[in-house]
Parts: sequence; structure tokens; C-alpha cells
Amino acid sequence: MIWLGLPRELALVWWGTVGLFVGSFLNVAIYRWPKDGSVLRPTRSFCPTCKRQLTWYENIPVVSWAVQRARCRGCSQPISARYPAVELFTSAVWLALAYVTPHEAWPLLLARLALASGLIVATFVDFELREIPDQVSIGGMWAAPVLSLLVPELHRDTWIAHYVSRSSEVDRAGALAGALAGIAVGAGVLYIVGLVGERAFRKEAMGFGDVKLLGAIGGFVGPGGALVALVIASFLGALVGVANIVRLFAFARSRARARHASNRISTSYRAARQLGGEIPFGPYLALGSLPVLLYWSELSRWF
Repeated sequence: MIWLGLPRELALVWWGTVGLFVGSFLNVAIYRWPKDGSVLRPTRSFCPTCKRQLTWYENIPVVSWAVQRARCRGCSQPISARYPAVELFTSAVWLALAYVTPHEAWPLLLARLALASGLIVATFVDFELREIPDQVSIGGMWAAPVLSLLVPELHRDTWIAHYVSRSSEVDRAGALAGALAGIAVGAGVLYIVGLVGERAFRKEAMGFGDVKLLGAIGGFVGPGGALVALVIASFLGALVGVANIVRLFAFARSRARARHASNRISTSYRAARQLGGEIPFGPYLALGSLPVLLYWSELSRWF
């Protein structure tokens, strides 16, 4: 089987390698977008601490970080492990999507890769700053209808797309309907969940960034896919929330037994208390959407 003029195995290696370099670019977006910066200017990457521009051999994904022992060559300040983590994770996601997407459906693969890359940015920014960049959420809601028109196969398993197309094959009008319905259902359902949670807990229960993000996801996977992604995300988020509450009680017991607890225990206790109260939901929405992207045909039948 041939992909891009290469045997399938070599083509998969190619996609995984490209994913590493895309991950390096996503690191730029993760750093600059929350600061309202551009990913295009300055064109060259720089050290966040000393602002020195990096040479090309300091920008080799994973390798440069390992060779430099996770430190800047200019100021010797530590370089976060987030950088190779994003690069490796992006490579793994690109490889997985290339593996499950039929070799002749390269436009579909590119559309899926665009969504997955945006979700990786949203995941790491939300973990660090508790916010989701509008470039991902609002940009995704604009991009979904456009890409659906260009690649109707994005909504080949979306029921409303088939209804509008009135055929077993989804046409452009059907794909556009699937994208718009996905945006409306994804954002609408999570907005209602947020309103109910706010009334129940008398405080903000769902950030509006999460609402926009699920709307963007729905634009790519349709209304059914958005709901399934939300179910998976809620399950994963609940597991993490319970684990954090267990940590909270463990630290509370340690604190009660030792009133003279060290600063380290006290700091960990405060962190556990905060995590027990709220978690960033964007990363779990992103994780919930990956199985939908990879195995939606099987998931839709199962659900």
C-alpha cells in the first residue's frame, strides 16, 4: 500500500516525524497566544528568560532539549519538560490519526490533524493558565464549516448530514449542516450545563472557554460526536476530581496528626484543596474528542 509515494510503514514514520516539528510550532503558540502574541513574529524562537534568539540546532524537537540537558545555552536557566512533552505527544497523535485514516483520504486526515493540533494547544494552555485561547475555540468554530465544505467526508457518520444530503454519500450542503449543528449542540449543551451548575453551586461552574471549545469540536465531529466527547470528558474529569479529593483528605489527616507540618506539606495541602474544588475541563474535552476522531464509526454504534 502506497502513501505519498512511500510504503505505508515509511509514510507513517513521515507523519510521526512531521508531528514532532509541528509540536515544536505548537509550543510557540502555547507560549505566545495567552500573551496576545503572534506565532509569526518574531519568526525565530527565543529563550523566555534571557530573550536570546535560538539557532536552528537549538530548535531540533526533543533532541536539542536532551543534548542541552534541559537548559538554555545562553543563560543556563532550566527549559521546561513541557516542550519535549508537547512534541512527543503531537507526534503520537499525528501517527495515530494517520494510522486509522484510509490512505486515499488525505484531505480528511489533514482536517483531523488541524483539529487535533488545536486541541493540543488548548490542553496545555488550560492546564497551565486555566484559560483556552480564542485562536483555538473561536478559530475552530470558523474553520469547521469551511473545512466541512472542502472535505465533506468529515461528516460521513453525521446523521443530519445524510438527512440534508438525502443520500448515503454526504455532499457539501450536508457537511455544512453537520458542522453548524455540531457547533450549536456542542456549545449549547455545555452552556446549559454551566447555567445549571451555577444555580446549583452559586458560583461559576463552567468557563465560557470550555463552551466555545466544545462548539469547535462539534463543528468537526457533528452533534452526536460532540455529545459523546462530552460524556467521555465528564467521566475522565470525574475520575481526576475524585482522585484530587482523596489527596485533599490525605493531606488533611496528615495535617491533623502533625500540627507542626512542614511548609512543603502545607503547600501541597493548599494545592490539593484548590484542585479538589475545580479542574480545567478543556484538556478532558480534548481527550474525549480523540476517541471520536479515531473510532467514531464504532463509538456511534456502541452509544
